[in-house]
Amino acid sequence: MTRVAALPRERRHTLRFLEYARGFSPVFLDTEVDMTAVRAHRAAGRPQGGRYSWATYALYAAGRVLAAHPDANGALRGRVRPRLARYDSVDAKLALDKSLGGHRVVLSGLLPGVHTATLDDIQQRVDHYRDGDPAVMPEFAGTRVLQRLPWPLGALAFAAGTGPLRSRPGRMGTFAVTSLGHSAVDGFHSVGGCTITLGLGRVVDRPVVRAGELAIAPVQRLSLAFDHRVIDGAEAADVLTELRDALEGFAAPPPPRTEPPEAVQPEAVQPEAVQPRTGAAPGGRR
Repeated sequence: MTRVAALPRERRHTLRFLEYARGFSPVFLDTEVDMTAVRAHRAAGRPQGGRYSWATYALYAAGRVLAAHPDANGALRGRVRPRLARYDSVDAKLALDKSLGGHRVVLSGLLPGVHTATLDDIQQRVDHYRDGDPAVMPEFAGTRVLQRLPWPLGALAFAAGTGPLRSRPGRMGTFAVTSLGHSAVDGFHSVGGCTITLGLGRVVDRPVVRAGELAIAPVQRLSLAFDHRVIDGAEAADVLTELRDALEGFAAPPPPRTEPPEAVQPEAVQPEAVQPRTGAAPGGRR
């Protein structure tokens, strides 16, 4: 039997965001990344207690690449008298797959200053959002208020929160990252409400050619959507190429943990609970 009901209020913020995103002029690029170096770094970090998601590496690398491309780390507002902002800090907005009020919804977690953050800094923030309850987390208080407002007032509240360029990074970040790598998705394109949005597919072993020889390597499809109102395709292509190069040549040393692995009792280790997934879900799941 067909059932028709009102839209759950838990999805109201998504509709508001989609209305906001219609103002963008997105163009889509993509490439493939050989994740051999990242996989090796993950493996090397585990004995020291480092457990990093694939998305954490993308956030780390993207922060440093965008710091070198201030035009791509900007935002535009207005049609009659357009205004352009370029931000000194590179602040990420990570899409999160969460449950709220019994509904599966997409929320956004902010990670400020990823251009200087360490892998541990980023992973701790990702874990915070992954493990937290969005029904009580202060980071999502504004979203919960937006969901409770009458529909017409919600539009005004969302516009007030996302419109001003100076405060926009605190609401939307300066670039967005979303991932469907936890599932059998190789590639997709998404507009995350920023000049640059990165889309992460799954990491899976595929045949590659190295020095004319066939080899097997972990490969990830990496997509980039850019707002053509702010930058052109050549710069966006440079950002994507530099990000691919940063991941393929990843060499940052695994940061030492304050607690040595020997301090962990063997019976307390639960591999199933901490085993990183092949990619981060929109919720930053590993």
